[in-house]
Amino acid sequence: MDIDLSPRLPKKSYGDNGGSYYSWSPSELPMLREGNIGAAKLALEKNGFALPRYSDSSKVAYVLQGCGTAGIVLPEKEEKVVAIKKGDAIALPFGVITWWYNKDDAELVVLFLGETLKAHKRGEFTDFFVNGTNGIFTGFSTEFVCRAWDLDENLVKTLVTKQTGNGIVKLADNFAMTEPKAEHRNGMVLNCEEAPLDVDIKNGGRVVVLNTKNLPLVGEVGFGADLVKLDGSAMCSPGFSCDSALQVTYIVSGSGRVQIVGVDGRRVLETTVKAGNLFIVPRFFVVSKIADPDGMSWFSIVTTPNPIFTHLAGSIGTWKSLSPQVIQAAFNVTPDVEEAFRSKRTADAIFFPPPK
Repeated sequence: MDIDLSPRLPKKSYGDNGGSYYSWSPSELPMLREGNIGAAKLALEKNGFALPRYSDSSKVAYVLQGCGTAGIVLPEKEEKVVAIKKGDAIALPFGVITWWYNKDDAELVVLFLGETLKAHKRGEFTDFFVNGTNGIFTGFSTEFVCRAWDLDENLVKTLVTKQTGNGIVKLADNFAMTEPKAEHRNGMVLNCEEAPLDVDIKNGGRVVVLNTKNLPLVGEVGFGADLVKLDGSAMCSPGFSCDSALQVTYIVSGSGRVQIVGVDGRRVLETTVKAGNLFIVPRFFVVSKIADPDGMSWFSIVTTPNPIFTHLAGSIGTWKSLSPQVIQAAFNVTPDVEEAFRSKRTADAIFFPPPK
């Protein structure tokens, strides 16, 4: 596969007063188009309001920083208004209408990762705004809108043209936004920083996996996700997705080194990644990471609801499952070398602490 896998930062798509929307372009990150993946970030300043919209892609939203409020309307369902904070993950299936609001001084930043299999453009999200200068109803004639809403012409013109913003606007300090309801979070939001850990290795790392068990809507978006925190100088075992899934990784914090190996043992990527970088691991390619001394964390989606990984190191690695004779034959080594190889990495782990 001759394709550039280098990590990339997003570029601003639109926004000004109230916040900005950033996206990764397939022209700069070709694996987005190749894998039918979309990626974007929403950053809202104080009183920033992202106007109601729906998308041509299913997504997972992950709150990178700040606190705020999100409105979510599933098809033919009542609006759910949820308080969101750093670490929250929300599954957004097709047809969902959302809005986002930040009333705090600190910036609210939300990451969106998803599939673009049915999107208008491969590797890109297209949002359809319900209102604003590029809203759906600006395209309909006044007659059609009057009949649809059962309102007179003057009122319709006010509703359609009064909002002069585009995508993101800034509300007045005294605007009273709909208050979130605690019960609306149930089944809609999972905080990855507070959820029970699926993996916890001392001095190694920790993992929280989003799947159909802890966030049922994951089944509707069609892919899973996880938050991984790798301790300082620790290593994540070389491994690959054995169910033909792509791994889409956003570095949340810290930095570290990444290597990806593909067909014929060819190393296709060796680089340093830092917070804000996004990269994609092709199907069946093997990836491994080593954190810098301050550690590294990342949020990933895997393009299957309940992903399965094969690891090539550690006690749960494939090599430990093979018989000694197969190891000797495969590596062309003597029994004592095979025994030395098998005796290492006996802990049941996918993360390896730094050497002592």
